[in-house]
Parts: sequence; structure tokens; C-alpha cells
Amino acid sequence: MLKQLLFLFWLAFSAITLAEPRATGDLGLIIERESGSALIVNTTEHKQLARIENLGDTSHASVVFSRDQRYAYLFARDGGLSKIDLLQDRLVKRIVQAGNSIGGAISQDGRIVAVSNYTPGGVKLFSADTLEPIADIPAEYGASQRSKVIGLADAPGQRFIFSLFDAGEIWLADVSDHQKPSLEKFKNIGKQPYDGLITPEGRYYVAGLFGEPGMSVLDLWHTEAGAKHILPNYIKEDEKLPVFKMPHLEGWAMAGDYVFLPAIGKHEVLVIDSRTWQLVKAIPVLGQPVFVRARPDARQVWLNFAFPDNHQLQIIDVKDLAVSNTLEPGKGVLHLEFSPRGEQVWVALRDDNQVVVYDSYHLKELARIPAKKPNGIFFSARAHQIGL
Repeated sequence: MLKQLLFLFWLAFSAITLAEPRATGDLGLIIERESGSALIVNTTEHKQLARIENLGDTSHASVVFSRDQRYAYLFARDGGLSKIDLLQDRLVKRIVQAGNSIGGAISQDGRIVAVSNYTPGGVKLFSADTLEPIADIPAEYGASQRSKVIGLADAPGQRFIFSLFDAGEIWLADVSDHQKPSLEKFKNIGKQPYDGLITPEGRYYVAGLFGEPGMSVLDLWHTEAGAKHILPNYIKEDEKLPVFKMPHLEGWAMAGDYVFLPAIGKHEVLVIDSRTWQLVKAIPVLGQPVFVRARPDARQVWLNFAFPDNHQLQIIDVKDLAVSNTLEPGKGVLHLEFSPRGEQVWVALRDDNQVVVYDSYHLKELARIPAKKPNGIFFSARAHQIGL
């Protein structure tokens, strides 16, 4: 009996020691939008490691990572919040914390996960360790009304920043005291802020406006000055084209002193000087841009488009501020993600059920990875980037 037990122990120990080591910095998640699942992938070897299922409504989902890059936190459209172990290929825990959710963020110290909600409108805070609730920030305004919350991002100083779509406000929440967040509210920032972004160093928060021309910028070094309305005269109402898919400011691009943003209602990418927040140039593109992403070396900006041009990608040369290349990777281009140093870009092709990987310097196709209706692609290197 003792020999049998020792033999079983030896087998178990051998299985553990012979298991292939896995580096957390080389991992990523590909969201499968219609099956409520996600693929864990190795970004160097271009291969699927596992499929995680039972993640809820992933038709619109986003992901942030723990600071050690081991865990991914997935925010699903149905209000679900999931914690995924990227080393053990398993769903650690899933809760449904609201009725309709649009995204989330993780705090500077990695201890708090924040979720922004449409229904009920507000932000909820959870322990990154256990997913137990910590605090609730209802987005109340006016006569006890609740606003949809969008554009949630982490900010330096243990803070979260977000916009209230219905109220036209930006709120800054200091969560240094986890149980009692303190709020700073900036009102009348513009009509219907639809998305928001924070610059890489965490200084500026930009809210795009759907209800009126322009954008709103808040300088987090000088919050006493309030939010500044920029580009108010960029486009007139009668010039707007139909909007088939809302642009995503989270897919913004910053290259040097330039910020590249998708225009609403025009087939253009706006180039803004981040020192003055003045328009430098509007670059004509072939369709309505959705995600605009800069390669990490800041030489190129890649963008995809809404229907009917969503089978194409365009590349802007930052030196010339002009489109340099157009690619047709496949049907239903939904999202793109650069490798941490930018030598590769991964592109989700929803209608071709695959992800294509390009050499971003030579525009050569490197691999195609099968996936069920893929949309979002998120690499664990985001763990060390503000606002992602």
C-alpha cells in the first residue's frame, strides 16, 4: 500500500515538474463575441493555449490585467465581471454586478477593479482578489436621475475618472480610502460624452461628445481650471454623415506630441497637438474610423472602419500625416492590438472566424489563428500601461 501511494505521489510530482513553464508577459486574450468565451493565446508562438467559457454576453467586452499579469478581468455587456487565471487556464470567479455594463479599469495599486454601468447608472468597486464588493458610486444627477457611465479609466494617485453620458459631466473618484471614495465633479462639459481616454502619462482625460461638435479635455494637474471644450467648430450638424458604429476613443493613438482621434460623422482622422489642443490636420480616410491605434514606436497609426468598409485597414505615416497603405485582411475587422514593442499587429476578423497576425514593418502576414467570431484582442502587457 505504501509503495502504491509513493508511486502515485511520484507520478503527480513528475507531472508538475514536467509541465511546460508559461511566462505571463507573453499571453493575451481573444474575445469570442457570440459564444461567451475567450481564447488564451501565446503571442510569440501564435497559438491558442486554452478556451475559457461561460463568460456571459461578450458581444461588447473589455479586459484589464493584474499587475503580475497572471489574472485577466473581463467586463461583459450583461454586467458580468469575470476573473480568469491565465496560468491555470480557468475561470476563477464570475459575478453579475449590474444589468448592463460597458467596461472597467483596475486601480494603480492593482487592488481594486472598477466597473462602469449603464443599468443602473454608476460605478462599482470590487476587490481584485475576491471580487467582493467594496463601494458603489451611483451616477445620480438632477432630480434623482441616474446617468449611463462611459469612458472609465484609471488615473494616477489611486483615482478613477469617467463620464456621465446623460448628465454631461466628468467625475474624478479618489479611492485611496477604499471604503469611502471621494468625488470631484465637473459639470457642463458638453452634450452626451460617448467615450473617454486618458493620455499615457495620465495627465489629460479626453471625452468625445456625440451631442455636439468637439471634445472636452480635463487637465488632471490643474483640475481647478475645469474641463476645456476643444474643436467646437470642427463640423456643422448638416455636414455629418450617418454614424453606423460609434468610434472608440479607447483605441486612441498618441505619437509624439500628436493625438490621432476618429472623427464622428466624417471620414477623417483628426490630428491634434497635445500641447495646445488645436487641430493640426484632418486626414481623409476611406470610411468611418472606429479604432485608431499607434504602433509603439509612434511611426505608424493603424485604423479600422465601420460597415460597409469593415473589410479594410489603413495605415497613416506619422512623418507625412497621410495614408501610406491600405490592407484587406478579411471580413468584419473589429479590433487590432500591437505586440508590446510593435513588431506585430493582431487583427480580429469577426466574419472570417479568425485572427490574422501581420509583421507591422513589412506588412507581411505571419499567421492566422482560428477563433469564433472574434472581436476584442487584449495582451497582458496592458497591465503596465495607464488607461489600458
